[in-house]
Amino acid sequence: MATNKSIWRCLQDGQKYMKEWPMRKELTPVFPENRVIKTTRFAMKVMPAVAAVSVLLQMATYNYQGMPQAMIVALFALSLPLQGLWWLGKRRDTPLPPALAGWYRELHQKITSQGHAMQPLKSQPRYKELAQALSRAFKVDRAALERWF
Repeated sequence: MATNKSIWRCLQDGQKYMKEWPMRKELTPVFPENRVIKTTRFAMKVMPAVAAVSVLLQMATYNYQGMPQAMIVALFALSLPLQGLWWLGKRRDTPLPPALAGWYRELHQKITSQGHAMQPLKSQPRYKELAQALSRAFKVDRAALERWF
């Protein structure tokens, strides 16, 4: 895992991971990614409006004494989607635990044995590679995956 990664790069990786991760109901009980991605997408749509309303409401009612609190609420609301993207960016580069790495290798072997192209098997797979393998597996063979879920 890269320790010198900038915050901006981490947020960009979070956006990439949101696109890479297969949003399948079978994965929801096993991985927190589905919940985090749904929450982050919701926050990206709703929280800018919450931030604007909190400030504009204070201005519309001429309550300028409440403006500092409204600004804090607005900053917090705007930070929520960033927190989700940051978590996803960190998660994307996290190495898989040993049990999950074994499952990744089994899944990778199954896909390549069926003749489908995959990236080379990684010795230290990360969640990024797992997301790519799961996406490919769900596209390739739905029947074989039913026994795993």
